[in-house]
Amino acid sequence: MVEGMRKSPIGVGLIGTGYAAKVRADAINAESRAQLIGVAGHTRDKLEAFAHACQTQAFDSWQGVINSSAVDLVVISNLNAEHGAIARAALFAGKHVVVEYPLALDVSEAESLIALAENRQRLLHVEHIELMGGVHQSLLENLPKIGNPFYARYATVNPQRPAPQKWTFNHQLFGFPLTGALSRLHRFTHAFGKVASVSCRVNYQHTDGVDPAYYSSCLCSAQLQFQQGLVLDVIYGKGEALWQAERKLEVHGSQGGLIFDGDEGYLATPAGSQPLTVSARRGLFAKDTTAVLDHLLEGKPLYVTVQESLYTLKVAEAARRSAEIGQVVEIPVS
Repeated sequence: MVEGMRKSPIGVGLIGTGYAAKVRADAINAESRAQLIGVAGHTRDKLEAFAHACQTQAFDSWQGVINSSAVDLVVISNLNAEHGAIARAALFAGKHVVVEYPLALDVSEAESLIALAENRQRLLHVEHIELMGGVHQSLLENLPKIGNPFYARYATVNPQRPAPQKWTFNHQLFGFPLTGALSRLHRFTHAFGKVASVSCRVNYQHTDGVDPAYYSSCLCSAQLQFQQGLVLDVIYGKGEALWQAERKLEVHGSQGGLIFDGDEGYLATPAGSQPLTVSARRGLFAKDTTAVLDHLLEGKPLYVTVQESLYTLKVAEAARRSAEIGQVVEIPVS
């Protein structure tokens, strides 16, 4: 049991009104050990509709959520650039905190938040639901079958025409692509450990007459050399100037390969190919919510630590620096 948590149901305050927030709200409402106290968001009409649909209170600001005496746990599910400031204020207010990745866009800010949570003896959990997903679990289960893994590739490309002028296409609000989409790296640091070096390139397309803070397309590609020898190519793209959707993960080893295309996977070996069991993606936010409540009320370990998320954030920052200077960035051995 985490220090400072003695009651059930746990009062939960939610920041955000997007897809992740809605799924999280449904998970909280389905839990007898938690009560959704209220929600805050940027747009009043959307906020009120969200609160009505989730049968909860609409707060005028996120500050109102974290200052509510009924709130024990704050769940941050809004735009990336605000994660750090809200988490800091919530921890100072004595609340436990769950943040959808990334914890912050700046590594030093993330480190300071972890230190603050430890000092205040409060939970600080960064959600990484892909680690519980069917593809990742199947990958871990079947890795021993392919011998020594030496090369991996992970591509997630999402053509969108027209590109939405929303925070996920905003340089400052979303952050560097592999920081904002941290899960693209985290599943591999979880499976293969520490990274030795990173080389990265990023290309943005902008539309004439549109606020340059928003891009119409983004394509980010990085190559990671892991300390254990694996080479990983990661491709993350979205927007108007991309023409073929892709969600494919491959890991090649000395005795076979694991290939996942969407939610389907197979094992390739000299004897042929065989399909892999991949569980459905639905219900992962509910699993994360259950894990958080189990940790707070029963002291059960979480499926991921905040230090693991911080390490991956450092790898993403190395990728950002590489793209900025056009050189390979070495990551110190820790």
